[in-house]
Amino acid sequence: MITAEQSVLMIVDVQGKLAQVMQQSAMLHQKLAILIQGAQLFDIPIIWLEQLPDKLGHTSEELAHILSKTTQPIAKQHFSGWHCDEVKQQLNTLNRRNVILAGIETHVCVYQTCQDLQANNFQVHVVNDAVSSRELENKTLGVQMMLNDGAKLTNVESLLFELQHVAQGERFKALLKLIK
Repeated sequence: MITAEQSVLMIVDVQGKLAQVMQQSAMLHQKLAILIQGAQLFDIPIIWLEQLPDKLGHTSEELAHILSKTTQPIAKQHFSGWHCDEVKQQLNTLNRRNVILAGIETHVCVYQTCQDLQANNFQVHVVNDAVSSRELENKTLGVQMMLNDGAKLTNVESLLFELQHVAQGERFKALLKLIK
């Protein structure tokens, strides 16, 4: 079972015009907002990635507003976030082995990041309703490729309730408000 104490959330490249043309973009943004706020509720560190922000634009405004409360974006050039030294440094400093992975595009940057994380002994939890691609086929294939490589599949609500473990307390009440 995944725990907050051993986890980090990684948000991959939800930026610019590309974020707006993802399959079910509005729903994706809604799920990402809940996931990010949920991670903040559990004090889970967040690694926020942007692919070539000078060329592709910055993270969607509504998500950047939430993310900026606890972290700052890391610009990257490689499709995989693993090839960014700052990402490796943060992961080493945090010393957490579970990476909760969300963002776009599922079959490119999310997939390659997942592959590299798993090759470096991280357990990756792909949040199915918080990843997307321009084409549904590419999202489906990207998720399947990650599962074939050993990633675990979850969704926003399942993940947050798994982290919560118990239906009581102030955090549980805050969680209920967040997902409703």
